[in-house]
Amino acid sequence: MTYLESIAAFIDTKFDLSRCAQYRIYPKSVHTNGGCTALIYQGEAQDMIVASAGYGFTGEPFSAGGGQWVVGLEDHENGCAIRQVFPFTAPRTVLREKRTVGVGDRLGIATPGHIRVFEQYDAYPVFAQQSMRELNLTGRNYEDVLDCASFAVFREDYQRGFGADGDHLKTPEEVEYALACGYTMITLDCSEYIRNEASAYSDEMVARAYVPDAGLEERYVGKCFQVGAYAVHFAAPAFRRMCLIYNAAIDFAVSIYERFIHGRDVDFEISIDETQTPTQPEQHFYVANELMRRGVRPATIAPRFIGAFQKGIDYIGSLNEFEADFQIHAAIADTFGYKLSIHSGSDKFSVFPIVGKATSGRFHVKTAGTSWLEAMAVVAAHSPGLYREIHSFVLPDAFYEAEKYYHVTTNLNNIPDLCTLHDEELPALLQNNDERQLIHITYGPILNAKRPDGSYRFRSRLFDLWRQYQDQYAARLERHIGSHLQLLYQHIH
Repeated sequence: MTYLESIAAFIDTKFDLSRCAQYRIYPKSVHTNGGCTALIYQGEAQDMIVASAGYGFTGEPFSAGGGQWVVGLEDHENGCAIRQVFPFTAPRTVLREKRTVGVGDRLGIATPGHIRVFEQYDAYPVFAQQSMRELNLTGRNYEDVLDCASFAVFREDYQRGFGADGDHLKTPEEVEYALACGYTMITLDCSEYIRNEASAYSDEMVARAYVPDAGLEERYVGKCFQVGAYAVHFAAPAFRRMCLIYNAAIDFAVSIYERFIHGRDVDFEISIDETQTPTQPEQHFYVANELMRRGVRPATIAPRFIGAFQKGIDYIGSLNEFEADFQIHAAIADTFGYKLSIHSGSDKFSVFPIVGKATSGRFHVKTAGTSWLEAMAVVAAHSPGLYREIHSFVLPDAFYEAEKYYHVTTNLNNIPDLCTLHDEELPALLQNNDERQLIHITYGPILNAKRPDGSYRFRSRLFDLWRQYQDQYAARLERHIGSHLQLLYQHIH
């Protein structure tokens, strides 16, 4: 039976859901709205969207059940159509909800597993969450990222709502691009406007570089501000230093807000976490207060917290010190009415109970690379030869190149020689922090590696494997991302 015959036979049953498996139809994907019926067919190589003709869907026409239909690819044109006809597949602003979690999907295949988690919790997901760096390294674009999320939401009948985040955007052009694609959240990365070098200035260097601003000094110098149970003080030397560090970033955020965000239904997050040193409470207060004074209303702000939030591994640092510092940052956010955003939140299991408790369950946590690691664990479990080949490929040159873009402290000497491991031991290897970071940051070289003839060395085999074991991948994500939320909710009543 051809795929068209299978689809037509299912339609002829008048959409008998008990026969979905027989005809390779995803059972939760059958939807009707405004006269249009649509569903998703599980092909051998790829899924396909099937929809009533005349509703903007493109593909191969055919007749079935006394009506006219089209069956087409899950491409951008059909992604636009599905969001138009079935609005629950379009992103919306979600950061006003009490609890939100960004679960970036570098591969475009993780959302079904992520949905399993969010069906169990009241937190709202941001399924489409990618930075420009991730787009460049994976060879994707914002249209594709959103389309993959929309089709997965449709396939799994997830109707609670989800967000789409243009993550770590640094230029007006990037912000404009994400908004034009229908993204409902902008995370503005201010790192290129933060003068990190001023953190190390002597008082004399600060005095020479600082341009006095009588209005600012009158508002802050020598003043004490109460934020919940905490007091934030501004001494003159520290204040002038923070002006050097943050004033250009504040100006940049204001300009982006006024040009693109004000008056629109868009979640706006401001990232000041890409700094060499942790964000001091008085610095956080100053940035927030100046933004508010100038009319900017962020949904979230992401400071850099004390300790180390490295990629793919747990928090490094004193939990007692983190908790004491984090409580002040949470109080500042409460004072101004936005949520704290915790970046590089993947696998920070030891701090999750603190985050949930200190924010009274009001937070935004971002994860991304850990879903890639779970995909690679599927490879280790089901194709150990391929995993060994990839591991060998990234050592050491690909790792050293990728290391330029990520903050990690990987010690390659701590990774065992794979020749000493049996195949069944490979999945457990990804519990080794150094192996996790090795694989975590080299996704770009792995996905883009090509043979001399121009064909992909790994990409095609990887996606074929992930498609074959998509249920196992979804189950891994449900368990792994679920463990994040379980700890975040530990002190939420």
